[in-house]
Amino acid sequence: MQSPLSVQKVARPRLEGVVTVSPTRRLSFAEFGDPKGRPVIWLHGTPGSRRQIPLDARRYAEQHGIRLIGLDRPGIGASTPHRYARLLDFAADLAVVADALRVDEMAVIGLSGGGPYTLAAAVGLPDRVLAAGVLGGVAPTTGPDAAAGGMMSLAALTAPLLAVADVPVGAMLSQVVRRGRPLATAALQFYAAANPKPDREVLRRPEVKAMVLDDLLNGSRTQAIAPFADIVVLSRDWGFRLGEVAVPVRWWHGDRDHVVPIGHGEHSVALLPDAELIVWRGESHLASFGRGAEVLRGVEQLLDGPGPTLAEPPGA
Repeated sequence: MQSPLSVQKVARPRLEGVVTVSPTRRLSFAEFGDPKGRPVIWLHGTPGSRRQIPLDARRYAEQHGIRLIGLDRPGIGASTPHRYARLLDFAADLAVVADALRVDEMAVIGLSGGGPYTLAAAVGLPDRVLAAGVLGGVAPTTGPDAAAGGMMSLAALTAPLLAVADVPVGAMLSQVVRRGRPLATAALQFYAAANPKPDREVLRRPEVKAMVLDDLLNGSRTQAIAPFADIVVLSRDWGFRLGEVAVPVRWWHGDRDHVVPIGHGEHSVALLPDAELIVWRGESHLASFGRGAEVLRGVEQLLDGPGPTLAEPPGA
């Protein structure tokens, strides 16, 4: 009989490594799927890391010719801690990573706090990012595009403190993660119990629980400063307006999201020039953990629709 705390094993990424993005900084990544497939960059949530990619998305990538690349933000895993002056600056780092991995054109998908980074990539790399997917993404909280409500509004109040305390606080959290490995599964169950029913049901699924634990213990355990840098950066002006996102965007959002209200999705999609909102009825913030294949299919539809198509990578 299986122990209630046992968890299925998760296959390691096909490839993991780091890319030097400046003389003093590097970003870590993990690859899944078809190495010769169409590149899709998957940006983790806040918190999360490069392995925070649903297992059904990984299987779909293998079966449908997608090169799926998870990318750590600064201060997660082996990525050097760094706080962007503005969100748009992330695009320059993504360009360096893409060059190193021999990726010319790509689609980008971002979960929750990764959603704004996805939009920044689309604005900063308009000739390379051909489509974008956002999963329960955060809207701006300052400036003319600002939306109210949700955890980001509360987090914005802590941003001034985190601007000077993110490194020591993140270092403390990293120590807790590293030392808490034996209790990780029980801690995940405790976390699940504190969430609304839709998210509890998602986290109860064996493959979701396995992915989350693998991401926590093998992806982000080296260091975990990024969530605090995210709060600071996302609370500032992003350096662009949503109206500048020229690529097609598909935005998925649970109508019972307790972390990022669906109003953020509705607000953002109304301002994006070419966007579609897909509402997950009765779902909350973690719905995408069990809908990875659906998300990849949706982004493929954007890539295969009218307009440019994603080119095969060199050597395919």
